[in-house]
Order: sequence, then C-alpha cells, then structure tokens
Amino acid sequence: MEEFTVYTLPNGIRGIHRQVRGAAVAHCALVIGAGTRDEQHDEFGLAHFTEHALFKGTERRKAWQVNCRLENLGGELNAFTTKEDTTVHATVLKGDFRKAVELLADVVFRSTYPDRELEREKEVIIDEINTYKDAPAELIYDTFEDMLFEGSELGHNILGRKAALMRYTGDSIRRFTERTYTTDEMVFSSIGSFSAHTAEQVARAFLGDFAPRTRNYTRRATKPLAHPFERTLSRHTHQAHCILGGRAYDLQEHKRLPLSLLINRLGGPCANSILNVEVRERHGLSYNIEANYTPYSDAGVVAIYFSSDHNHTSDCLELIHKQLDRLRTTPFTARQMAMAKRQFIAQMAISCENKENYILGAGKSILSHGEMDTMEEAFRKIEALTPRDLQEVAEEIFTNLSYLQYK
Repeated sequence: MEEFTVYTLPNGIRGIHRQVRGAAVAHCALVIGAGTRDEQHDEFGLAHFTEHALFKGTERRKAWQVNCRLENLGGELNAFTTKEDTTVHATVLKGDFRKAVELLADVVFRSTYPDRELEREKEVIIDEINTYKDAPAELIYDTFEDMLFEGSELGHNILGRKAALMRYTGDSIRRFTERTYTTDEMVFSSIGSFSAHTAEQVARAFLGDFAPRTRNYTRRATKPLAHPFERTLSRHTHQAHCILGGRAYDLQEHKRLPLSLLINRLGGPCANSILNVEVRERHGLSYNIEANYTPYSDAGVVAIYFSSDHNHTSDCLELIHKQLDRLRTTPFTARQMAMAKRQFIAQMAISCENKENYILGAGKSILSHGEMDTMEEAFRKIEALTPRDLQEVAEEIFTNLSYLQYK
C-alpha cells in the first residue's frame, strides 16, 4: 500500500489521499490558496471574515443546519485562515465520509452570505480581536511580521481591524471569493481506512462538477527589508515580551530543511532545546522561550521569542546572542548532529501519527509544491544533512537580526 495517492479532478482541484488500515475515523480538508496576502488594500481582514461567513448558510442549508450536520453525527466541522490559504476541514466516522465531503463542497461553493447572519458574526470577530489584543505573547508575533514585511501584502495581520470589518458585506465576500476561490488553487486531502479510488470517487461526486476557474492574477513579490530595526512599544504588560528575528528562506528554498532542523534544536518544543536549557534551566530568567520558523511562498520568518521580568531582558538577550554566535562559528559535533537528527525525525513521525495534522500538512504541501515527500524520503533528506549545512544557514540567518519588545 502506497503512503499516499495524488489525483486531479476534471475542474483542476487536486487531491491527495492516504489509506490507513483499521481506522474508525476519517479526516478530510479542502485547502484553498486564498489568504490575507491575497487581500487588496481595502480588504484587510476580509479573508478571515470570509472563512467565518462560509458557515452562515448555503443554497441548501440554514446556518444552524450547517453547524449541526456533522455534529449531530458526533463529527466536527471547522476552518482556519493563514496569510496564504484558507482551510475548511472535517472529522467524522468512516461511514460518514461522503456526508463530510458533501458539506465541505456546500459551504465552499454554495454559501449565500446572508446579511443578517454576517452582521451578527461581526460581533463574534470583534470579540476575537479583543481577546487577541489581550494576549501579548501572540500579538507580538504579528506586530513583528507587520514591521518585517512593511509595505508588502504579508505586512498586515489576519484578523484585520474593527472599522474595516464593519464595512464588509455579502457583496464584499462574493467579490473576494470570485477572485481568489479558484479551482486551480484548491487541494482536497483525506485520510481513512478506505482506498484512494473510493476517496477520489467521492471527491469527484461532490467537488468535480463545479466549473473550472483559473487564478487570473499573480501574488505581488515581497519587498526586501530596508534594514534591521529595534523597536520598543509600551503595552503596560506585567512582563517584557520580546522577539529577536528576521527574514528567512521561502518554501521553495532547499535550505529550509537544515534551517528547520536548526531551529528545532535551538528553541523547539523539547525541554532540552539549547535556549530553554541556557536561559530557563541554567539561569532562571524566563518561563517561556522558543524559536520558530515560518516559511511562505516567497519569503520566510525566523523568530526567537521570550518573556521575562523587565529587568532581565538584557541578560536574556546576551545569553541568546552568545548561543547564536556559537552556531555561526562552531559546527555541531558528530554526537550533537546525530542527536538533533534523531530528535527531529522522531518529532516528525509522532506528528504524522496525528491523522488530522497529516492531511492538513499534505494538502498544504500539494498546494505549495505540487508534491509531497513520503516519510522515508523526508527522513533520508534529514539524515543527509551535515554540520556544515547547519552552520551555513546560521551564518546567513542569524546575522543583522531585528528586535521588538513589548513593555
């Protein structure tokens, strides 16, 4: 049995399926290449508003019928928006897979965006925006990216602003989806204990009859960063929240793999990450310190985040820069490299055991690259990395970093 099967529907929607034996649950998702970077300057926040609006009624269902269709069966329907795509996904028992796919097709292609429902949903999103503003550990990431990509379509957050949100109508959404929800920028991904042939037949039945549509615009290229910045913003927080980071490799750059491995070792989720050991365990200066790498289609971001007492930020930064200098100048030993690889491979394998995560990642991979590595291919590429590969990306990425602090 192949790890996954890729196919294309007559209208251009691509599909990927993985068959797993004995699974009682099936997952599916429709990944749409329409995110906040596809918004025009008078549409900020509209991609996210559209995601919410998909659940507010279709040509066949009222809003409550959309919400209850799978939940009454014990399943669930959900969605999320990123800067480059929107994903609608469902989890159901294997026998309800057809119902899940039919519902995905209904909300994406037949939503009616009734004004009364939209006005009510605006209040929900405003509450979401307010909740987000009360979470500085999350807000600072978007503020940092806004500054890092200032002047480009990546330089605004996903939720948008309240004043703009109140202007949007059903017609605003229809104009946005007409321009961006095209079949050539959609991927249907699924996983369950049924064959790829069955998955494709179901996808063809419910997704294949919609008219083919092709994207008639190209995304604007991200502008280069003028120069690194250092900013301190007053947010009256009990702690200082800080980010040190900069531009990084895009999704097409082969160096993204060694960078991913390096970031995982530097400040990934494991308690033995370099920064967690140095800043938290040895010096007790921060409860939360982490490193992240986010690649986009034509750019990327590396960010090291920490929170600390206001009096400890300079000490934390000194320790972080010391470790970054070491990564730039001193290659990993054979033992360090072997441990970093084993840890990274194990984390990937464990993550793929979460079947929902697998199909969401698979859909994104097909949308971004037109292909997906098998686990064996991914592990082989990781094993082939050398200490010099990691040192090279450290030299390129951890130089002339920008800094943002909330205090």
